[in-house]
This record gives sequence, structure tokens and C-alpha cells, in this order.
Amino acid sequence: MGAYCNEDLGSLPVYSSGAPTNELRFSKHVYDNVHGNIYLDPLCLKFIDTEQFQRLRELKQLGVTNMVYPGAVHSRFEHSLGVYWLAGENVQRLKTFQGMELGIDNYDLQTVRLAGLLHDIGHGPFSHMFEREFLPKVISGSQWSHELMSVNMIDHMVDTHNIDVDAQMLKRVKDMILASTEFSQLKSNAEKRFLYDIVANGRNGIDVDKFDYIVRDSRACGLGCNFQFQRLTEMMKVIDNEICYPAKEYRNVHKLFATRADLYRTVYTHPKVKAIELMIVDAMVKANSFLEISSMINDPSEYWKLDDTILKTIEIAPDPELAEAKELILRVRRRQLYQFCNEYAVPKDKIDHFKAVTPQDIICSQKHQSLTLKEEDIAVTNVKIDLARGRQNPLECINFYKDYDSTEKFVIPEDRVSHLLPTTYQDMIVRVYAKKPELVEAVSEAFENFQMRTYGIKAQVHATPEKKKRRMM
Repeated sequence: MGAYCNEDLGSLPVYSSGAPTNELRFSKHVYDNVHGNIYLDPLCLKFIDTEQFQRLRELKQLGVTNMVYPGAVHSRFEHSLGVYWLAGENVQRLKTFQGMELGIDNYDLQTVRLAGLLHDIGHGPFSHMFEREFLPKVISGSQWSHELMSVNMIDHMVDTHNIDVDAQMLKRVKDMILASTEFSQLKSNAEKRFLYDIVANGRNGIDVDKFDYIVRDSRACGLGCNFQFQRLTEMMKVIDNEICYPAKEYRNVHKLFATRADLYRTVYTHPKVKAIELMIVDAMVKANSFLEISSMINDPSEYWKLDDTILKTIEIAPDPELAEAKELILRVRRRQLYQFCNEYAVPKDKIDHFKAVTPQDIICSQKHQSLTLKEEDIAVTNVKIDLARGRQNPLECINFYKDYDSTEKFVIPEDRVSHLLPTTYQDMIVRVYAKKPELVEAVSEAFENFQMRTYGIKAQVHATPEKKKRRMM
């Protein structure tokens, strides 16, 4: 049995911060610019003080977004500490108010905190870009996910550093990390099932991962954030093995998902952010066969060496095999980006049958006489923005209660919700880019033709400005 078994911590007195008093003597604390003082317990420190976890300092939380929002340079490292802290605070609150009823002990507290700390340990360079954009281009039908890599990396860290941790705790940590993915094998009636919804909530999407990154990302990008997660955590209650919220807070719950969607629209999928992503993905694809980037995902002992510095590795390498990749990165440095031509939102009545648009679709729609576009001249992104539940109303997945003495939970029907809230919960936006400025006019015309051919109308809001059409490199 490892150092942090149930018997070890179950009888320790608890300090107001959520950490057992005796444990605080052996804890470090760091100051976080979102949550204030964070106390790092001894077991978590054993994971933090490894090269695998320290690697997260070299992974920007928002990938290349800092090239548009200069302040967005925060890392996965600080986000992981934030999720660790919020996870512990949430369990401690439940333990304080329902601990006897639910059987919550310090073993549970330690387990959930460790899951919060390590939930992102498997992310690759530029975070989601690596997983969603790069790997599918170099590995056909790639099913790789950062959550699965997190699970593999945890095993590697424990073995490499001989970390003394209870095997059952480790299994529960990994189950918590996979809880919101298709790889989860949790049963709805699992013992203390509610604990698995704190870090990554597969049931309704309300979790401390979102609580941290929504506030942290908004602050880093200089945006306001009127969502207050503290109101939800202060009033949450477990009923029938599920975390529920007071019915009067349904607007605040909706605000969580609306704020997330707004961040996706204005920050994460900003047209210029996507242009830079497209260029870096192309550069990494061109460098892949020489640097064997994609092969590193199969071995945690190699994968931990991969981070955002891959760009600098390509830039300074003297090898001629990397010339094309270096040229693309140089263009990013000089702000000679792929040119955003235009975009449109897929009409509501067409979303159900939407098929991803490809450069080939645009090529087949061109009518330009003086210039023949090729597939490699165009980049297309299909951007999905939703409220975390696809086309489903997120409130329909959340159980509420009437008041804190209630023992019954219920879902708020859509017709009881404010009519000011949206009735459509997903946008699908198609964007097209010209890889060279002199092609903007031809690509824009072909894109308009594609819209007419597909929908019988020009679905875009306005035509591409003439000034952009005339722009040269």
C-alpha cells in the first residue's frame, strides 16, 4: 500500500484550505494569479517535480493564440495547478457538508486532486492543434487522444520515478481523466460516481477544468468574464450519486456554456489564429518524415520531449529536408500569413446534413478565366462552435434541486427557461483561406460560387473587400 492510502489520511484533522493540518507542514505553496495561494501536497509534488510534468511549462495553454492576443502566453503548467486546486476545493466542500452521508474521506480528496493535476499531462505541441489538425494529416484515421496519452504518461512517470502511490488510487485517477471521453468505462451506478464528474464531466459538462480555463483564458486575453463559478461550487449538492445545482442558478449554468462558446468564437477560432495554425500544421507535416514527430506518440519516454519548441527546432536546423517547413515558419514570423478570404455560417436547416467542405469543393466551383486554382493554393477550416453538448441544450443534461433541504432532483424543461436564451445550440462556420495573397480574388470568387451551388444563395455576410483582393505578398 502506498503512502497515501485511506488509513493514512482518514483521521487527520482538516485545515480550512482543504488540506489536512499535518499535511500542510510538508506542503509547498505557490501564488496563482487566478486562485491566489495554492498548497501543493507531498504526493502531487512527487509528480510535479519530474521532467514530464515540468514539460507543461513549454506548452502554451492556447497554442498560437498569443500571436493574435499577445497576453495569452500562459501554460498548461499553471492551468494544471489551477485544476488541481479547484478539484480539491470542490471535494472538500462536499466533504464538509455531506461527508458523513456520502462517505467522502481524505483518500477521495487526494485522488480527485491528483486527477486534476495530471488531466492534461498528455497534451502535445500547441495543445489541441496537434491532436485535431496535425495528427489526422499524417496518420490516416488517427484515434489518438491527449487523454489516453495522459493515462500512459502517468504509468510512465510512476515507473520511471518510483513514485509510491496506491494502485487503486492510480486506477481511479485514470478513470477520472477518461470520464468525459469515448474511452470511459464508468458505469452510472459506480461507487461515488459523482467524484468522477469533478475534473472532466462526461454527464453534463460542468467541471473544474472549464472553471479554470474560462477565467484564466479570459484574463490572459484581456476579456471580461461575467461567469462566476464560485456560486455553483458553493451551492452544489449530491443527490442520487450526481452533483446537482439549485434551480435558481440555471441562468448562471447557461452563462458557463455561453462564455465558453464566446471564447471559441472570439479567441480560440479567431480567423487569424486559425490562419497561423494552418501554416504551422503545414510546416509540421512537411517536417514530419524527417523529424519523425508523429512516431513519438507511441512511446511516453520519447513523447515527453515534444513541446512547443518544435518550431525553433525546425527553424534553426541546417538540414535541407526542412527547407519548406522553415520557409512557412519564417512567413509566420514576418506576418505573411495565409489570407482569410471569407466565411459563412451553415444555414440552420442544413446543419443536420452538413458535410465538411474541402479545398477540392472550392476548386470545383471556380470560374476564373485567367487563373486556374490548385488544391494546394487553398486552405479550408470547418469550425464548430457549440455549448459543449453539440446541437443539444446543455440544460437538458443537468439536474437541479429546489432548495438545499431537497432530496429530489429534476431537469428544467426547455419551455420553462427564459425565452431570451437561444433555441439553437450549435454553429458550423466554413472559412476559406488563400495561401498566397495574389490568389485572394480567385479563391473568393470560387468560394461564392460554391455557396450558390450548394445553397442557392451567398450565405456569407458580405463580399470580400476589394482592398484585400488586390493585396500582394
